[in-house]
Amino acid sequence: MQIADLPQQDALHLPKLYPRTAAPTRHPPKGYAIIRPQCPQQGGGPRPNPTPFPERLVPARPFLKWVGGKGQLLPELTSRMPSRFRRYHEPFLGGGALFFHLASQGRIPYGAVLSDVNPELIECYQAVRDHVEELITLLRDLRPRFGDKAFFYEIRDWDRQPEFRQRPLVERAARTIFINRTCYNGLYRLNNKGLFNAPFGHYKRALIVDPPHMREASRALQAVELRIGDFSSVLAQATSHDFVYFDPPYLPVSATASFTAYTHQGFAEAEHRRLAEVFKLLVQRKCYVMLSNSYTELARTLYLGQPIHESILASRKINCDGRKRGEVEELIVCSYDQRRTSVRS
Repeated sequence: MQIADLPQQDALHLPKLYPRTAAPTRHPPKGYAIIRPQCPQQGGGPRPNPTPFPERLVPARPFLKWVGGKGQLLPELTSRMPSRFRRYHEPFLGGGALFFHLASQGRIPYGAVLSDVNPELIECYQAVRDHVEELITLLRDLRPRFGDKAFFYEIRDWDRQPEFRQRPLVERAARTIFINRTCYNGLYRLNNKGLFNAPFGHYKRALIVDPPHMREASRALQAVELRIGDFSSVLAQATSHDFVYFDPPYLPVSATASFTAYTHQGFAEAEHRRLAEVFKLLVQRKCYVMLSNSYTELARTLYLGQPIHESILASRKINCDGRKRGEVEELIVCSYDQRRTSVRS
């Protein structure tokens, strides 16, 4: 499909649309899909746009705003990590704050597997990894449209159009980043049909594109395997002495605090119970497992008996009632005693 085949209003929105020559990327019908780096050592040939990375000047950090992101808790999390481990796994990827922090510090020497059940999110990471310069260019083209409410809703509603999946990967990723940066509170929220439905955010300014940090994010992702799939798919990959970090949608602390719609399936109590079983299976496999959740009775009950089972304080920034924003208790669970972790080469 060419640009001329699309409705005229769509062709006008992005002045530098990329030719639609690549086969469309489809949602996997079942299980998970694997998006591996295309580099010679893996037999996949060179990348389509190899990036000559400059000298590292800034640390890698998340390129998406993410409700519940772990940026503020990095000192708490890293202080409880195993001293050494093999591969790093993060099955609820989200903004990837812990991964980028560890990558910037050179603490992931044996590679990583990053996954999420949300195909659009993983494909966004793929675009940053494999096409960062094209993505930066397209985001620069979008930057002048910041604050244009009508444009926000038009580009947000691309996923309602039948040709959405036929748009190039980098173009869909630019849309994801743009609406994430300009929607209300940076919410990544889907309705029950899997369509993005967060409203327009009334900001005076927004950082649409940050080339130095995005290039560092791309550098950090070069040796990473990206997967689209349910959190239980980690059981097919993790082996002894790997480190697995789970950061699921939190259990609600009250009847009115149940925002879990990062995917259209949601994440109810049954899923939390299934996650606890996956946690135990990984422990039996001698993996190091860490999990974050809300400090609720159910969460504490599900992980009773683990060596580390404690609460920390975190800042809550998302609440329609400003009086309810502030510090809240969160639960950290670890399957190991951090002082006794080591890996033989």
